[in-house]
Amino acid sequence: MLCTRLTNGNIVTMDARHPVARELGIWRGRIVGLDEAVSSLPAREVIDLQGATVLPGFIDAHVHLAWAGLKASTPSVAPCERVDDVLAVVADAVARKGSGGWVDIGGYDQRALGRHLTAAELDKVSDGHKLFMMHDSGHGCVVNSAVLDLLPADVPHQDGFLAESAMTAARRLRLPYSQEELADAIERAARTCLDEGVTACAEAGIGGGLLGHSPVELGAYQLLRDQGRLPLRVQLMVAADTLRPVGSHRSDGIPRALDLGLRTGFGDDWLSVGALKVYTDGGMMARTAALTAPYSGMEHTGEFQDEPERIADTIVDGHLAGWQLAVHAIGDRAADLALEALERAQRLRPRPGARHRIEHAGLIRPDQLPRLARLGASAVVQPNFLRYFGDDYASVMGENRAPWLYRGRAFLDHGITLVGSSDRPVTDGSPLRAVQFMVERASGSGRLIGPDEAITVEEALRAYTVDGAYACHWEDSAGTLAPGKRADLVVLGDDPRRVSTSHIGDIEIVATFVDGHERRPAASGE
Repeated sequence: MLCTRLTNGNIVTMDARHPVARELGIWRGRIVGLDEAVSSLPAREVIDLQGATVLPGFIDAHVHLAWAGLKASTPSVAPCERVDDVLAVVADAVARKGSGGWVDIGGYDQRALGRHLTAAELDKVSDGHKLFMMHDSGHGCVVNSAVLDLLPADVPHQDGFLAESAMTAARRLRLPYSQEELADAIERAARTCLDEGVTACAEAGIGGGLLGHSPVELGAYQLLRDQGRLPLRVQLMVAADTLRPVGSHRSDGIPRALDLGLRTGFGDDWLSVGALKVYTDGGMMARTAALTAPYSGMEHTGEFQDEPERIADTIVDGHLAGWQLAVHAIGDRAADLALEALERAQRLRPRPGARHRIEHAGLIRPDQLPRLARLGASAVVQPNFLRYFGDDYASVMGENRAPWLYRGRAFLDHGITLVGSSDRPVTDGSPLRAVQFMVERASGSGRLIGPDEAITVEEALRAYTVDGAYACHWEDSAGTLAPGKRADLVVLGDDPRRVSTSHIGDIEIVATFVDGHERRPAASGE
């Protein structure tokens, strides 16, 4: 007997062998068959979909759940556009905090103000507290003098604004968060993912690096798993700075590793270790993405997170230790560094099945496309960056480079696996709104950004299902609705392939199934 049979649906399987079905059977969290294979079988529960569209659960291949959950409960200065208004929000947060300690503030973006805040301005409202105001990009922060006084003298800052490694130094003063606090934040963010049809995701860096929250951060996810509170499947990227020299056997050829040799692939269907996260550069919002030519109208070209040689050595060592690599590279100069290091690593120890990933691939020149294709690496992009920030990004890149931003068609035409993701909470996480952008290539204002990079609806859906699963080594259990696969799926109010492109992002998420169990969106009263 089946546990559940879905009937009378427009079931888009993303599987070429059986592209569309009307019925789907579920038993013990797995899909057991489609259409005639299950139509006559008894089931404990029969759900009449009344013609609704079903797709494989979306896979968000690059998220920051802990950061997203913490940010949701943090005072925010968005959308303030005046310094006085920002300081008023900070003053209120300080008053609510009580005496002493740290006060965290979110929602900061210098573009809204026309300049960065200064430590001196924050000092006026700090009342003896240490203030840490996180930039929305995750690549910078503004702190007050109480924090600057605790930092080593050689940590660079711009009147209290710290970027990249300097921000990391400031965050280390604030860390760690407790596992209970992180678990609550992760659960909160994961439930938001479910509301958007996401059934699995890849957490983009725990335990260290730019956005880690604790050296024992994995324990927060395991706590949720043990308590039955993990709402969706999570793969954990491990921050590269957690690797350390190990005394392995000479024939292993492993210069650096996690303790016990833990690497990509360890875990189960719900919680597993994914790629090794390596940062090369910063971000475009903070103007720290590393470019070969200056930002338009500016003199600087961004920055690397560390000395390029050290970054390259980390990439090579991770490859030699057997990791899948997720290399953060937004600017084209950062992409050069990533490609050169990956090419060196593959020469030293060929691993054609490594499935390395370039996270963001935000500005890829035409000459870099064949190199990326030869490496067999995936491009893990964030389409909603251009939907929401595209006007700004296109302006700072200039007319000649704007068509290279967060490509779509060029990746596919070169045989590069195109993977969709959100980088939540940097911007809106909705896969459907991202799919709409990938097809339209229009920002929120209607400005077309790289229109030649537009792809079809089917190709965009594939980036959030089939190819998301491939990038996470989940293709045997996720990404399509086929017998034997996990019963993770999303029920939609309409078919993205049939509605007007401009309406894709507004399609209702009716229900989300994880492991065969229905999880209705929070707004429907689950």
